[in-house]
Order: sequence, then C-alpha cells, then structure tokens
Amino acid sequence: MKAFLILEDGTVFEGTHIGADREIISEIVFNTSMAGYLEVLTDPSYAGQAVCMTYPLIGNYGVCREDMESREIWPDAFIVRELSRIPSNFRCDASIQEILAEYDIPGIAGIDTRALTKILREKGTMNGCITTNADYVMEEMRKRLKEYDMGNVVDIVTCKEKYRLKGTGELSENGPLSGSARYTGEKEKKPSLVKALNGAGKKVALLDLGAKDNIARSLAARGCDVTVYPARTSAEEILSDKPDGIMLSNGPGDPKVCTEVIENVKKLYESDTPIFAICLGHQLMALATGADTFKMKYGHRGGNHPVKDLATGRVYISSQNHGYVVDMDKLDEKVAKPAFVNVNDGTCEGLAYTGKNIFTVQFHPEACPGPQDSGYLFDRFIQMMEVERNA
Repeated sequence: MKAFLILEDGTVFEGTHIGADREIISEIVFNTSMAGYLEVLTDPSYAGQAVCMTYPLIGNYGVCREDMESREIWPDAFIVRELSRIPSNFRCDASIQEILAEYDIPGIAGIDTRALTKILREKGTMNGCITTNADYVMEEMRKRLKEYDMGNVVDIVTCKEKYRLKGTGELSENGPLSGSARYTGEKEKKPSLVKALNGAGKKVALLDLGAKDNIARSLAARGCDVTVYPARTSAEEILSDKPDGIMLSNGPGDPKVCTEVIENVKKLYESDTPIFAICLGHQLMALATGADTFKMKYGHRGGNHPVKDLATGRVYISSQNHGYVVDMDKLDEKVAKPAFVNVNDGTCEGLAYTGKNIFTVQFHPEACPGPQDSGYLFDRFIQMMEVERNA
C-alpha cells in the first residue's frame, strides 16, 4: 500500500505503508544511530515525535523483547529507507513490521531518508503527516500541520504509581543486567562476570519523567534500592521517604510546559539531598534554579555524540536524544557552572551546581545499547551519597 509523508513546508515523500494503518500528525525528527532501533522505539523521550532512522537498513536483527527499554513503543511513527522483513538473529522474537502493528504504530518505508534529513537539518525540525490517503488536500493538510502541538507528553509516559526495584549489586562486563523483569516478573539471568559495587543499602528516589528502564537497572546493579515515582509526585512525599539520593530521569517534550514538576524540583534542590539528573531532568533542574532553555534547530539524536568533561578535558562518546538545551549564556555561576559541552556545536551537556551535591547531564550514561564511556557517572552519584551519609 502506498503511503505519503507530508511536511509542514509542503514537501511530499511517497513510500510504502508499514505498521498500523492509520494517519498521524507528529513532529518529525531523525536519529543517526546505526544500531539500537528497538531501544529508540521504546525510549519514552520520543513520545509525540515520528522518528526517521538515517541508517539505510533497519530491522535486520529483528526485535528481542528482552531488550525493550520500557513497557511499550512511544514514537508516533517510524520512518525508514529500507525495512528488513526477514530478520536474522537467534534472539529474535518478532520483526519490526510485526511489533509496529502490535503496538498500533504507523510508519513509512522506501523514502529517501537522506533527503528528508537534509531538509530537517537545513530548515529545522518540523511537523509532518504520514497517511495512506492519496486524496489529501495540501492546503488543508498544511494548516493542520502548523496547528499541531505535542503538549505535555510527560504525563503520558510516566508511571501511574510508585514502585520499587531492589538492588542486585550485580554488574556485567557490558553494564547492568538487561531484561524486562519490571514488567514480566521473571528472574533476570546472571551475567558471566559480576561484581558487587558500593551502593549497597542506599535508597534512591527516581522521578520518572519518561525514564528508560536502564536508569533504574544501572542503580540497582550498583546495589541501590530504587523507588520510582510518577512525575507529578510532590517533593514532600519524595523527601518523606528519606532517600539517600534523588535521580531525575530523561523524558519527552518542552521542559517549560512541566510547570508543576519544576516547582517540585526546586524544593528538591533546596533539600540538600544529593541529586543526579539526566536529559529532561537536567533541563528541569536548570529551569528550577533560574536558568533558561531553548529549542534547538534539529536537536541531538543518536549514539555517536562527543562530549567534553571540562574538569578533565577528556572527551566521551555519548548517546543523546533531545531537542531542547540549557542556555549557557544565561547561567548564574553562583548557582551552576558548565561541566560538559558538546564537541560538535559547543552546547551545554552538563552542569555542576555550586555548593550543592548536584550534577546533571544532557546525554545518556545509561544508554543500552550504546557507548558505555560515561557510565562512571552513576558511580560518582553513589560516591556523593556516601559522602553525604558520612557527613
């Protein structure tokens, strides 16, 4: 069946329909990862967006449900150059086509994704529509596209009630234990190499703004007991549980629409509890302390972004997924100073808060699969909690 991708600027791509047979309007973004398409599809930070994969062949190793980073697929739609319909992988549970249909996600294949990416890089991220209706009226369609706004998607992706994850103290040679035990209740397989880390007995409160499972797993693998809270949980409730540290997770959308969460984050900041924040959590902490954010032209989405640690000068390869960034020109250095910057464009990739046990990063140290270079940041967070406990 034919399908059409219609952009806000009037550009039309014709391809083949994949996934669910329904029309969607969404923000069109691109991801430069060469692998990890399942992790992209199950990353809650993509809620409200349609993802174009720049790598030309997608789906060749199929889908392994054990590798899902959350309970479902979050992007509004999936856009690929070529879809592999016969995956080859001994762990494969389903094909991309099958899982898109299962989760009611539409998509389009067979379009020139290089041309689409060049348009988005030149003109910036824009809204688009994927439809199988060949009789669309362009004037009406462009009006609908200009009116589309994703709104506050954090409320869609956050957990509905708080839950706990016991610390395992087990970390494999490739990072924390993988698997979907959170959803199936199944016991996770032990890796071939394990080691106990120093988070044993520490209680971490994880504010779920659209958290990937590997954040909680990365903490549990280091021995921490993790309690995950819905995004709108009050600061008072979180602090009443007396956590040793607080994690603010990744998540989707414009940080400035999360006004209630920002107020709660401000109270968490004032509590003097050690805090580590990732991605959207990093942006919300900046807004809560008087800084500003702005929308990037086309964002950072991929598994190959270099970031520089300003304290050591060392460069790490990182996984990223964000369309907004903290404005370093509007930082009050009495509150926070840049800790990481993007090597490619010089944008803010992390902040260290003055006089506080708080640090935040824009990139994903928990990326799985993805570069493990910055996984040490979880160990830094645990060390912060240790120092605070012994103070």
